[in-house]
Amino acid sequence: MKGIIELQMWQVAVAYIFIVILLFIVRTRGIPREKEILVASLRMTLQLVLTGYILAYIFNNSHPLYTLLAISVMEAFAIYNTYKRVKTPLSPRLREIIAVSMVTGTLASLFYFLLVVVRISPWYDPRYVIPIAGMLIGNSMTGISLGVSRLVDGMRTQQHLVEAALMLGATPGAASKQIVNASFDAAILPTINSMVGMGIVFLPGMMTGQILSGVSPLTAIEYQIAIMLGILGSVALTVVMSVQLGYKTFFNEECQLDLQ
Repeated sequence: MKGIIELQMWQVAVAYIFIVILLFIVRTRGIPREKEILVASLRMTLQLVLTGYILAYIFNNSHPLYTLLAISVMEAFAIYNTYKRVKTPLSPRLREIIAVSMVTGTLASLFYFLLVVVRISPWYDPRYVIPIAGMLIGNSMTGISLGVSRLVDGMRTQQHLVEAALMLGATPGAASKQIVNASFDAAILPTINSMVGMGIVFLPGMMTGQILSGVSPLTAIEYQIAIMLGILGSVALTVVMSVQLGYKTFFNEECQLDLQ
C-alpha cells in the first residue's frame, strides 16, 4: 500500500492559482470582493499554519489538560462566532442559553462518541479527541446559528400571531410551537441534505483524508458513517436545547410577549 504523498512548499504555493482565478473573475465582473478574498486567504493560511504547529506539539506531548484546553478554546470560539452570525440583537438570557446549549450538546455527543462508539484509550488521546471535537462543534455552531436566527426572526415577524394565540388562552409554549419547530427544522436541514448526497455526490473531508493517508476505503467509510451520525446527534441536541429554551426568553413572568 502506498503511503501519503508529501506536499512540498512549492506544491502548496501553486495551489494559490485558484485564488488568482477567483480574483480575476470578480474583478472582470465588477464585484467588489477582492479585499475580502485576500483577507480570507491570508487568515486561512496563517490560522492553519499556527494550528498545525500547535497540534503537532499537543500530539507529541499528550496530556489531558492540553486536550481539555483545546476543546475549551474551540467551544469559546464557536459560541463567539454564533453570536456574530446572528445579525439581530440577542438578549443576555438568550446568549446564556446559546452558550449552555453549545457546551452541553457538543460535549455529551463527543464523549459518548469517544467512549462508547470509538472506545479510545486513553480518553484524552488528542489525535482522536481534537479532530472529532472540531467536526462536532463546527457543525453544531452552524446549526445553532441557523436555529437561533430563525427563532428570533420568527418571534418578531409573527408577533401578532403569537399575541393572538396568547389572548385566546394559549400558553407561551403552544403559541410559539410552530416557530420553534420551524427553527429546529431549518437548523438540521443542511445536515440532513449533506447526508443524502454523501458518498455519491461528494466524499467528505474526513473520509478523503483517511483514504489519501493510506487507510482502506472500507475503514474510512465506517469512520465516516459513525462521525456523521455523531454530528447529526450533536446538531440535534444543541439546536433543540437552544430553541426550546430560547423561546422562553421572549416572554416575561406574566407570560406576555416581550421583545425588548
